[in-house]
Amino acid sequence: MADRRDAPVAVTGVTGALGSRVAARLADRGVPQLLVGRSPDRMPELPGAERRGPAAYGDASAMREALEGASTLVLVSGHRTGRRLEEHASVVEAAITVGVTRVLYVSLVGASPVATYTNARDQWLTEQFLAGAGIRHTVLRAGFYTATPAALADEELVVSGPASTGRAAFVTHEDIADVITEVVLDQAPAAEHDGATLDITGPEAVTLQEAVTRIAAATGRPYRYEPESLEEAFARRWRQGMSGEQIETWISWFQAIEKGEISAVTDVVPRLTGSPATPISDAPWWPAPNTARGSR
Repeated sequence: MADRRDAPVAVTGVTGALGSRVAARLADRGVPQLLVGRSPDRMPELPGAERRGPAAYGDASAMREALEGASTLVLVSGHRTGRRLEEHASVVEAAITVGVTRVLYVSLVGASPVATYTNARDQWLTEQFLAGAGIRHTVLRAGFYTATPAALADEELVVSGPASTGRAAFVTHEDIADVITEVVLDQAPAAEHDGATLDITGPEAVTLQEAVTRIAAATGRPYRYEPESLEEAFARRWRQGMSGEQIETWISWFQAIEKGEISAVTDVVPRLTGSPATPISDAPWWPAPNTARGSR
């Protein structure tokens, strides 16, 4: 097989907060890229990057065309659709068909068939598919984003949910993107992280009360956390007009924290990037309230 180490890297999800940061870092490092997605007109303009698409995850033909010529695929997980495994599998199969030799899959810390967080169960299914697909791959499990509590806040900057004592090792988008970039750049025929699962976390595990307090201090805005019972959490979201699936997703996010399923702290960020993981107080970006996907 021809050496494809100089071929472009395909990156999905580049219109989102994580994929855009990965693409920008790779461009800064001079890596040729194929930016792949449903909306090429919304993709960033980056040196050495070619926009490909429209190509939805479930559109095998369009995805094969979009991935043609790539060597490595950075597959940023798609949104929950009820067919996430099938969509991710379609992308991986398209990549194999056109000669992609390595897949880096962005999953979730705590991915498991019995994970409390519903999205983490979907991610585990994709991990299992990828393990049996016969292609070099690395699973990059991202911790819960440092930015998410701020995005979950309401207009009065209150974050409410059923997680009063559990802890989470929140991690910034920037640290995740830095780790992914370093793994992409390891282009050796037998890369160090082939077949590995890397849990990408922040530097410490904190409660939601602690996280929100630090967000308030960092932003100078009066964010606060109010714990809810499961019954209160359900009733409030139902009154807001959320669907049952949305309610389950949001409540399960809080409950995964409460149960400590994403509280482990790893050394992946400092080990791969050479810099310490970013504490919440130093996070460089905060989203507006009510901007978490599925919130109102």
